[in-house]
Amino acid sequence: MAAITFHLDVVSAEKKLFSGRAENIQVTGSEGELGIHAGHVQLLTAITPGMVRIVKQHGEEEIIYLSGGMLEVQPGTVTVLADTAIRGEDLDAAKAEEAKRQAEEHIHNQHGDIDFAQAASDLAKAIAQLRVIELTKKAR
Repeated sequence: MAAITFHLDVVSAEKKLFSGRAENIQVTGSEGELGIHAGHVQLLTAITPGMVRIVKQHGEEEIIYLSGGMLEVQPGTVTVLADTAIRGEDLDAAKAEEAKRQAEEHIHNQHGDIDFAQAASDLAKAIAQLRVIELTKKAR
């Protein structure tokens, strides 16, 4: 028996990364982890830095890094509007590690000109990228 699916669009300011049928997705919302399946109640929520794990029609999985954005669930359609979205296999582990190191350094060595909130945001994004890289490697 075929799984019940919904139409999913994952788009960023630069491009559309996914448009097609999905069985379910996992995404990090502002209030925590969300699992969206066909028939989910309508929803509009902010997305925090993390990922969207897509289980496509027929069970194939794809993981996309999201720097933040919005998630909209409508009957039969789910839209992820991301500030930045990058496929897991396209992320650069060395760059993510360096961004994490720099953000941690800024947080630990605060000076008057360092914006703590920006450094914390940069750290969260770098950690999210590293997690997506790790999960993408495991999924292969």
